[in-house]
Order: sequence, then C-alpha cells, then structure tokens
Amino acid sequence: MATLLAPSCVFSTFRRCFRASPGSINVRVNYFAPIRVTIRTLLTRADSNSMSQPSSEPTATESGSVPSATNASTPENNSNDDVLVQYVVLRRDLIDTWPLGSVVTQGCHAAVAAIWSYKDDPHTLQYCSPENIDSMHKVTLEVKGETQLVNLSEKLKAGDIPHKLWIEQPENIPTCLATKPSRKSIVSPFFKKLKLCK
Repeated sequence: MATLLAPSCVFSTFRRCFRASPGSINVRVNYFAPIRVTIRTLLTRADSNSMSQPSSEPTATESGSVPSATNASTPENNSNDDVLVQYVVLRRDLIDTWPLGSVVTQGCHAAVAAIWSYKDDPHTLQYCSPENIDSMHKVTLEVKGETQLVNLSEKLKAGDIPHKLWIEQPENIPTCLATKPSRKSIVSPFFKKLKLCK
C-alpha cells in the first residue's frame, strides 16, 4: 500500500524510524515534488546487507512516481505503448457552469457504467484484475458541448467502440461518456482531435 507524503515528512520519518549507519542508506529528497514510497520498500532497503543488491521492490523515480511491475512488457500487456486504457470525455460547457464535484461525479458514473456494462469482456477483466487494479490508465478529454458529445458517441458506435453515453436523469441530459477498457492502439484514433480536460 503506497502512502503519499510531503517530501520533508518522508525524510524526517525515515530518519526517525531508520537510524542508518553512515554510508548504508542514502536518501535524496526533492523538495518540490511529492514522493510516493511504500513502507515495505523502506524496510527492504534498510534490512538489505548491501546497497548494490538489486531490490525486488519498485523505487521512487525523480518525478515522484513508483514504477509499476504491471507496466513492463508482458504477454498480457503486449507493450508499454499498447496499454489498456479507458477514455472519459466531459463537456466543457458543464465544467464552466456546474460545480466541479458535479462534473467529476458525471465522469465517475460513466466510467463505472462502462466497466459494469462490459464486465465479462476479457479487456475489462484484465483492466480490473488484482495485478492491474493499481495501475489503471484513464485519459480524460473534453468536448465543447452536448452536440459534440452526441456526435462522438455516434462516431464510436459506427466504429464498433464499446462505450457508455451517460444521460443524467431526470433531466435527460447527456453529460459525458466513457469507453470500456480497450487497447490504446484501437481507441486512440477516435480521440485524436479532442483536448485533454484541464
């Protein structure tokens, strides 16, 4: 289980808990970005006899993320470039007028509904498997408004891309859509003209 802590907290906690002898453990702290560290990683490193031995645990990168073993090239993942991904598309007009939490909720509804609707699909099962659950890939994009969202849904239907167009009830308003988890190489061409949601 990973814990996200402020860098100074990680460093001070590490020094307080693991008073290492000089030279046995070196810690670099980037004070400008959070560092994600697992307690098991720290314990493994503190207990190792030699720092030159490779650790079986992931290490924090300089950007602060922990590389996932499931991101490696495996038969299930084909390659790092062709990961399973779920696209979520929100409406910019709603982002600008609704409370942020309400728009995020719409995206969550669509994402869960898409996964549940295709729960027996092999890609969905792999995407939600215990070994991949902590390394899901989602891309959140935006369209201008309702017309563009409905047009995108029609385009996805024509291309046989399984997705869920979320219609908020009782207002009967299409608010967002989400694809089922699919290979990036298959679905990304349908979303190339859309902007990342910011």
